Amino acid sequence: MKKSIFYHAGCPVCVSAEQDILNLINTSEIEVVNLGEDKSRIPEAQKAGLLSVPALVTPNGNVLHINFGASMADVIG
Repeated sequence: MKKSIFYHAGCPVCVSAEQDILNLINTSEIEVVNLGEDKSRIPEAQKAGLLSVPALVTPNGNVLHINFGASMADVIG
């Protein structure tokens, strides 16, 4: 089974959303990616369709943007 991926950038809005998501989804069914710490994953996030973080990409490829924390332009720097 493919996992959902929760992308964030480590900001307070993102960290708060991460905690809420992890309370809702079994941790075996989700991967958390902090783009602020792992910039090598930014192209993957862009290819998935992220416009901002935090965002959840579902196993079937839908991107759910959650409570605007930062645009991808801000994340890229």
